[in-house]
Amino acid sequence: MNRQHEVEGTRNGGDGGAGDARFTFTDFFCGIGGFRLGLEALGGRCVYSVERDRHARRTYGAWFGAEPEGGDINQLDLNRIPARHTLMAAGFPCPAFSAAGVSKRNSMGRPHGLDDLDQGVLFFRLAEALAAGRPRAFIFENVKNLLHHDSGRTWRIMRERLGELDYSVSARVYNARHFAVPQHRERVIIVGFDKRLFGEDSGFRFPEPDRRIRSVLSCILDRRPDPKYTLSDEMWAFLQRYKAKHAAKGNGFGYSEARLDEITRTLSARYYKDGSEILVPQSGDNPRRLTPREAARLMGFPDRLPIVVSDTQAYRQFGNAVVPAMVEAVGAEVLKTIERRALLN
Repeated sequence: MNRQHEVEGTRNGGDGGAGDARFTFTDFFCGIGGFRLGLEALGGRCVYSVERDRHARRTYGAWFGAEPEGGDINQLDLNRIPARHTLMAAGFPCPAFSAAGVSKRNSMGRPHGLDDLDQGVLFFRLAEALAAGRPRAFIFENVKNLLHHDSGRTWRIMRERLGELDYSVSARVYNARHFAVPQHRERVIIVGFDKRLFGEDSGFRFPEPDRRIRSVLSCILDRRPDPKYTLSDEMWAFLQRYKAKHAAKGNGFGYSEARLDEITRTLSARYYKDGSEILVPQSGDNPRRLTPREAARLMGFPDRLPIVVSDTQAYRQFGNAVVPAMVEAVGAEVLKTIERRALLN
């Protein structure tokens, strides 16, 4: 049965007018605002934002000044989406496409990808919103596996649907480690331009990250973390037994102790459960989890942004977020493409 999908709408100006801003954008499936931070850094103004999770809405409200309201995205009044805005951003739900999510759904006998009636089909609702708002361009983000899911069929269907709406589409996989965060985090960025304005070839080219910029785990760690984040003897013993059991079977399941002078594994939304994917070694003691603030830094969120939810919700939110620096880099090139056609406002 389909669950209800909550929506928030923060709207500033019914026509999406830029005012003093360089450009305007809408922020769909906005989470805690990774897209918004990246686009505001480029001079953008958010004129509409949408998110289903009430805890994420609370964080978004604390960071940007207004807590969104809830609702069902499938019942969203598309006429409320500001017309003539410059750019649409969206980090649409990824569990139905991720390798881990697909594996879990298969084990439970549940459909995945675009057949998942809970999350997979939300892409089509996003496409309807795109058609309604008709922005000049869009930037979407999802897991790398989206491109390969169902032998490429899922991505082919998505591209065809966006093409039917008269948008040219291109995609590239980036690793967040190349945007000054100490984390191996591969995500696909999807960019599209209105062919009615830009023709078949907009001239857009994805930016090349500066791979010389390198950040490591030690750069984001607290000097005196609260001892509560140190694993108990019971939890540490359990994780070691679990890893040893799977090692005996010849697979690599289990915890990962990070190296302070290297990058970490990918921070996921499940980090709150035991922290096993990224454990920080401690001399003379059991390893510890990242603190929520360290998890925020691992994603590139500045310390000035308050953490206003529980540790559990904070880990979920950061694990689900998009890296703002990646958005800013791609967004800058999208805006250059729009500016070349004198279509920024």
